[in-house]
Amino acid sequence: MTKEISKKFLKADVFKELDTIETDQEKELPQPPVQKSCSPSSTLIDLVSVENFNCGQMNVLDVLKCRKTRRLFTDEQLSLEELSFLLWSVQGVKKIVNKGYATLRTVPSAGARHPFETYLAILKVEGLKSGLYRYLPLEHKLLFINSIDDLDKKLSSATFNQRFVAKSAVTFIWTTIPYRTEWRYDIAAPKLIALDAGHMCENLYLSAESISSGVCAIAAYDQGKIDELLNIDGENEFTVYLASVGKIEKV
Repeated sequence: MTKEISKKFLKADVFKELDTIETDQEKELPQPPVQKSCSPSSTLIDLVSVENFNCGQMNVLDVLKCRKTRRLFTDEQLSLEELSFLLWSVQGVKKIVNKGYATLRTVPSAGARHPFETYLAILKVEGLKSGLYRYLPLEHKLLFINSIDDLDKKLSSATFNQRFVAKSAVTFIWTTIPYRTEWRYDIAAPKLIALDAGHMCENLYLSAESISSGVCAIAAYDQGKIDELLNIDGENEFTVYLASVGKIEKV
């Protein structure tokens, strides 16, 4: 990709072109589902509901004052309540609308398309074995995918040996299913997906800070290795962003 193409991607000129395109929404093609399905035999894990959260009580001003990228994590585990809180903060569903084809969540998304799936590489969470999981926001549950030998080392390798990743409690791995946004926005979808990813990760930064935890967002990773780790096709669904989370030393 040349610098000129990169700059064009960041500009809003594409919305003028969009006016000349008949989108799949305008063609009245079926909407893509808002969440990937899973087998009825899948192992689902209940999370702590938002009504029962006792964590994350720091006020917004203090959170903003404290927020920064953190790469030094302790060996302390996250509690299941804390993980539940973080997951709800970044993709929690507040309301299902449009006959179940759209959701209003804790983060903004262009046209309420929410084109992401949230995977977790869990290393240190109380009550959960190390392995790969996927968050199901509609149910507010965790789907266990599988255990992986040397998961910490494989994560580090897939992020170009950024050592803090292997020391984290959990790494959030966000994939996108582009068609969720393309259905409505066609050629404008890439810009919107990129913006939406930023909204989501910032919620993780702020919510983690409020529970004495830290976050380091990761944009540099080996695309093939991460997609292979998640067993996704890399075309209709692929990784777009990662963020490692861990407990930090209390001041």
